[in-house]
Amino acid sequence: MKYKKTIVLLGIIVILFLLFKKDLWEKNEDLLKEEIVSIPQSVETINLKEVTPFEWDKVYSFSPYTPKDTIYETVGYKWDRIQETVNEDMNQIVFMKDGKVVCYIYGYPANIGYGITLSGETLSEAATVLHVEDELTFQVEREEGVVYLIKK
Repeated sequence: MKYKKTIVLLGIIVILFLLFKKDLWEKNEDLLKEEIVSIPQSVETINLKEVTPFEWDKVYSFSPYTPKDTIYETVGYKWDRIQETVNEDMNQIVFMKDGKVVCYIYGYPANIGYGITLSGETLSEAATVLHVEDELTFQVEREEGVVYLIKK
């Protein structure tokens, strides 16, 4: 009887672990948020590489309302829990390393505490991309407690 209870308990622990385990891209989004929101008030420009605490080689920005399939096709990779933006003011940013998603930013800057606006190589009406070897200087702007990184 003890054996069955132990197996059931272990099963519950495994299920809870799987439910609450964060993917790499989620962990990196948390780390990126920490870096961006802690940029000192006196900083007016910053290199994107200085605030990304993970390795990446490309970063994509997607226009509002871009369908999931277009995002998957553009980045060449399909992953769980991607969402389509539902408003003009939302971020949809995907950092990639060696063809895999390493950070995914989705949401309203006011809700997540920061926003990133990219201008890079235009891939389509829906997407732009920057490479790690590109010029990565961003303006740092603040508005109502939200930190914005803006690539012009």
